Amino acid sequence: MKPPKSVFACTECGSQSQKWLGRCPDCGSWNSFVEEKLAPAGGGKPAAMPAMGGGAARLYDDVDAVVTERLSTGIGEFDRVLGGGIVPGSLVLLGGEPGIGKSTLLLQAAAHFAQAVGPVLYCSGEESEHQVKMRGERLGVGRAPLYLLAETCLERVIEETLRLKPALLIVDSIQTVFSLKLASAPGSVGQVRQAATDLLFNAKGHNIPTVLVGHVTKDGSLAGPKVLEHVVDTVLYFEGARHHSHRVVRAVKNRFGAISELGVFEMTSAGLKAVPNPSAMFLAERPKQAPGSAVLCCIEGSRPILVEVQALVSAATFGNARRTAVGLDQTRLALLLAVLDKRAGLNLATDDVFVNVAGGMSVEEPAADLAVLAAVASSLRNRPIQDDTVVFGEVGLAGEVRSASQAALRVREAQQLGFTRCVVPEGNLSPSDVPNGMKIIGVRTVADALDAVM
Repeated sequence: MKPPKSVFACTECGSQSQKWLGRCPDCGSWNSFVEEKLAPAGGGKPAAMPAMGGGAARLYDDVDAVVTERLSTGIGEFDRVLGGGIVPGSLVLLGGEPGIGKSTLLLQAAAHFAQAVGPVLYCSGEESEHQVKMRGERLGVGRAPLYLLAETCLERVIEETLRLKPALLIVDSIQTVFSLKLASAPGSVGQVRQAATDLLFNAKGHNIPTVLVGHVTKDGSLAGPKVLEHVVDTVLYFEGARHHSHRVVRAVKNRFGAISELGVFEMTSAGLKAVPNPSAMFLAERPKQAPGSAVLCCIEGSRPILVEVQALVSAATFGNARRTAVGLDQTRLALLLAVLDKRAGLNLATDDVFVNVAGGMSVEEPAADLAVLAAVASSLRNRPIQDDTVVFGEVGLAGEVRSASQAALRVREAQQLGFTRCVVPEGNLSPSDVPNGMKIIGVRTVADALDAVM
């Protein structure tokens, strides 16, 4: 019996099958199997994988704890997301929608890095050197030891890396790189897995920090097998709406820093510009004395950010009432509206409810619950919330207001932006943490919170 010339591999988990399957039996994903060509079986002994360390096992006490200094990219917000800078020998994966600014950000970082630290090799598999040069001229990239390589062959990229010995390697993108060891097309499960593994050994073995650009699917997740995210040290997502000028880089995995760290940038004609004070930017166009507007202080990583939560309640005219959330979890909104009806006596069964986080920001933490309820109640009663009030706190199904993390940090950020009142959970009341000139109101239930806010 002849061996099969091709197999079907799952793009989510890498599981293989000799025939196409509608659903992966291992991870349960639908329509995730793609065909891959198999390389002809060659004789001889398979080549051994290169070792990242000394090769032999060592006792834990005999291993020296080496503290390496982080390398700055020259962009403060990008360094914040990375945990303070790039760690030598680390592998970073940056994903995002097409045209959101991934290549622009990395070219700016490469130019600063080359001037401050050492030579940088920028490998582009989607653009020629002339196209990258045109972007660099628009961004104002000066004279720096920045090398450009338009190449998709993985072996050629690694060969050039060993020749130049750069201080930083950038591969744009991992889906365009192919290895001569496999016969499948670039972007397939096997090619992405092989390229990521070889670049990992190259980064660890020669202590060269490497940044990979990854494509995303229609639902916003990184394309390719999940092993790609497991292999790398740091996974960053580039977020932002096309119609908004700001962009957000969010860390979802970081072996050398905090996850959920956030970096905010503003897209300008000269490239991406770091925003050192995101709270002032998100509240710059906030209307005064407008019903349905509440200010929330959320925590992203280690940074407090003030955002505006807007709500609009109107009578439903067609069929069932609608519940729409932008920047918040739709299921969480339905849960909070049920609590508002059952525990606070505000009937919204016949009303359409629309909630939006102004500026295109996405908030996922539970401390946003109280701000959402305050904005909805303000719109329903057509009574504005005081302009100097900040609200945060988690709401339970019994109508209780639960404590939020890092309350003192949130209060200090609100005071720096000129706010004088904070409605917080009673469990976060601490007289020693109250700044001068700030009034803290502790609440236990949703009804108490609405009375304090309104």
